[in-house]
Amino acid sequence: MEKNQSDTERFIRIIIGGALLLSGTYIPMSVVMSWGLMLFGLVLMLTGLAGYCPCYAVLGMNSNK
Repeated sequence: MEKNQSDTERFIRIIIGGALLLSGTYIPMSVVMSWGLMLFGLVLMLTGLAGYCPCYAVLGMNSNK
């Protein structure tokens, strides 16, 4: 897997993913919404840490120039 995200995008994904994980954990809301936020946050954090986004690969995008 070749990295297809720029360093700036990776940083933003990690920060937003962490915020979504925390908000899904600590803000009172329905269970489904809480799990949805945590799952989306986890996906953002993992793709940010790896530097590879499978959706970018399918669409032929690359922000790592």
